[in-house]
Amino acid sequence: MSTTIPRRDRPKQAAKAAKAVKPGTPATAHTASGRHSQRWLAWIFLAPTIVGMGLFTLVPIAASVVLAFFRWDIISAPTFVGFDNFAEVVQDPTVRVSFLNTIVFVIVAVAFQLGLALALAVMVQEKMPAWLRTFFRSAFFFPLILSAASVSIFMRYLFNEQFGVVNWFLSLAGIPAVPWLTTPGGSAAVVILVYVWQNFGFSFLLFIGGLASIPVETYEAASLDGATGWRKHVYVTLPLLSPTTLLASVMAIISALQVFDQPYVLTRGGPGDSTRTAVMVIFESAFQRLEFGEASAIGVILTLIIMAITAAQFRLSKRFVFYQ
Repeated sequence: MSTTIPRRDRPKQAAKAAKAVKPGTPATAHTASGRHSQRWLAWIFLAPTIVGMGLFTLVPIAASVVLAFFRWDIISAPTFVGFDNFAEVVQDPTVRVSFLNTIVFVIVAVAFQLGLALALAVMVQEKMPAWLRTFFRSAFFFPLILSAASVSIFMRYLFNEQFGVVNWFLSLAGIPAVPWLTTPGGSAAVVILVYVWQNFGFSFLLFIGGLASIPVETYEAASLDGATGWRKHVYVTLPLLSPTTLLASVMAIISALQVFDQPYVLTRGGPGDSTRTAVMVIFESAFQRLEFGEASAIGVILTLIIMAITAAQFRLSKRFVFYQ
């Protein structure tokens, strides 16, 4: 005949049963072995990623830093030269121009990219049908998944001075053909436009997520206080969106400092050195002149610049970023 334990006594019975299971008993040993097997299973799944990052990320980074202190052309043995590569890079006028071009490109392209992405994100988040909002999100993000080289080749035909579609439309308005890719100003403008068009979709999605996280009650309170239209976005949206803006600006600047595909395919760095960037000089030094030590030195300098700018952004963010 079975006995039923009163409900009030069940916690006491469970406690006694737990005390009865001592360390080292088969149940405890089984639990420990299960955790041990799960730990090994986790390491097995993580191993491909860890090995891949080590072989294709950490090892090349370490090799580049070491190679920056050597002179090597693949054919002959490496020769240790100390800081000579860095001294030659600093004195090279082409390298200095390329870094200056890169800084100017970052300032203009990132400002244009973030401004466009934020404006479009605010417009898309305004009242509109759900299907139309989904369409715009997909359309604005679509250029990001395309190959930068193929997009640049296509844009090179569009902006061709002789038979480009852009100049054809300008001719319909009576505007003479513009030498987009054969003048310093025109080529720089085209490179920036193509880069921004292809990359602003990522910043756009970041801003969409940031806007969705702002409570509706905040806007309602601002409306009661008399904030309407652009005042609502200036005094509510921008401050509450500052963490997202910090993330978007950091990632946009890091990406723009490493720009290569668009200027290389569109202009080959020309005319002259007007669109030559730091990464293009690294490519030319390593794979055209076989000066791998100099290329590594330029890469180390560029990495230090990226780290310094990123650190400065996070330091300044303490004054301008507001968390809810």
